[in-house]
Amino acid sequence: MWMKLVPVTALFATVTMTTPAHAAQGPIGGDMLGKRGLVHPAGVKVPPKTKATSYVIADADTGQVLAAKDAHGRYAPASTLKTLTAETLIPKLDRTLKVKPSANAVNQEGSAVGLTTKAIYTVDDLFKGLLLCSGNDAAVALAETNGGMGRTLSDMNAEARRLQAKDTVAKTPNGLDKPGQLSSAYDLALIARAGLKNPDFRRYVSLKSAKFPAPKGKSYEIGNHNKLLWRYKGMIGVKNGWTSKALGSFVGAATRGGHTIIVTIMRYDGSFWNEVASLLDWGFAARGKVQPVGQLVDPIPDQQAVTPPSALAQEPLKTPMLGAAAAKQTDASRTVGGVVIGGGLLFGLAWLGFGIRRRRASRP
Repeated sequence: MWMKLVPVTALFATVTMTTPAHAAQGPIGGDMLGKRGLVHPAGVKVPPKTKATSYVIADADTGQVLAAKDAHGRYAPASTLKTLTAETLIPKLDRTLKVKPSANAVNQEGSAVGLTTKAIYTVDDLFKGLLLCSGNDAAVALAETNGGMGRTLSDMNAEARRLQAKDTVAKTPNGLDKPGQLSSAYDLALIARAGLKNPDFRRYVSLKSAKFPAPKGKSYEIGNHNKLLWRYKGMIGVKNGWTSKALGSFVGAATRGGHTIIVTIMRYDGSFWNEVASLLDWGFAARGKVQPVGQLVDPIPDQQAVTPPSALAQEPLKTPMLGAAAAKQTDASRTVGGVVIGGGLLFGLAWLGFGIRRRRASRP
């Protein structure tokens, strides 16, 4: 496959390595975003250094990409993929609907909000569990509520195509590593920008904490894993993630002076919070003053939305158990969770027991 080298212009400081174009017309969002190295406007201070393999800084209001590094590099997204799950399903599901999770959902590995197989949850509760404490169990329960794993993955990939997030392939609703499941810093910015236009999505990712139902009419408090909600002025929130294969990833947005900046990073080894804050600061200082290096494109109108290509074909309509390797995976922090061997909507098994297990934080 041939590679296209884009000439360096006087407007930009950049490197000359490239990634393959998505199509003959070049990378989505502009040719400069096909570069693997740092791409930033000339005439302003270079963005702060970061250990992230890939990142994007964008103006959410205009869609202008202010700086980027390997914007279209395709990497495992970890739990930042839950932003696509939420962005896809929030408009589809009645948030007042009562849900009885299956045994499969309850027994998901990694980060969990602590579901049981009792019908004590609303869809609204499950979205809180998904986006605050990154519940892998909540993600599967939402997929089941949407008609099953196959249908939900098809919907997620169709939504990615509609948003023109062409680097993204979803093979789970929760981001646990699976071969072929990929996204990019550019696509995560597209998904976050679209999600933030939905008031419910914005409300969920902005919550610092929430009460979550427990059996016998009780509840417990769950907290948001996004530490910048407490540390960074104007932080809206969005989502962080981590697995041993994906390393750290983050999608964040903040508003100051009536303007919103989005920062996405992928493949970060270590604690990224301070560096993300510095990238946000740079974005606020640069917005409206520089020539952008690219553009977050608009979604394809619904009537023109394309069907995912056969290469991205999803699994049969079934609810598979996500692999045992997931036991070694978690998000950026662990949370109070519960696992129950129990009967669910799809399996009709008898409810056997309830227990809450605590998982201590293992990553930033």
